[in-house]
Amino acid sequence: MNIPTKLTVSRIFMSILIVVIMVFPFEAVGIDTHVVRNGGVDISVKYIICCVLFIIASVTDFFDGYLARKNNQVTDRGKMLDAIADKLLVNPVLIVFASEGIINPIVPVAVVARDIVVDAIKMQAAANGKVIAAISSGKIKTASLMVGIVLLFISDVPFVYANLRIDLLLIYFATFMSLFSMFQYIYIGKKINKSVE
Repeated sequence: MNIPTKLTVSRIFMSILIVVIMVFPFEAVGIDTHVVRNGGVDISVKYIICCVLFIIASVTDFFDGYLARKNNQVTDRGKMLDAIADKLLVNPVLIVFASEGIINPIVPVAVVARDIVVDAIKMQAAANGKVIAAISSGKIKTASLMVGIVLLFISDVPFVYANLRIDLLLIYFATFMSLFSMFQYIYIGKKINKSVE
């Protein structure tokens, strides 16, 4: 297993750990996950831990791809694991946030549905010998989600002190970009299907 693949696998484990920490009933087993009060804003200790892990995992997302390309270590297994790791890092966190009423449930529904549709389009294109590269709207979606999730973990500090909700703004913008990029992929997929008919 090369270094990029190890980084990807570590991201998968961190993603699972983040969700476990988010949903585990610490108080029920006598573990105090008290809230840190910062200028009138409450931030859960377990969310601070999740935030740190999420940032570390997000950094590995950059480096595994960078190292794989730099060292010519791009493999089909690495691509598959990277796709799985990306979805495990973001989608379950959004689902937990929605279940706790922090974000609207439409967010994980839209993001997960988009992933299913886009993956199906890419698989169909691959079956026809075509590769669909990542598009800019998808990259914008991912970046917005990553930053938005980090801010959600820390109660939107420091923007909350200015009565702003940048966390939700980024999350809902990312939701819009998820749907927008999905329709772009559908259009690309249709063009590819016509070219191979």
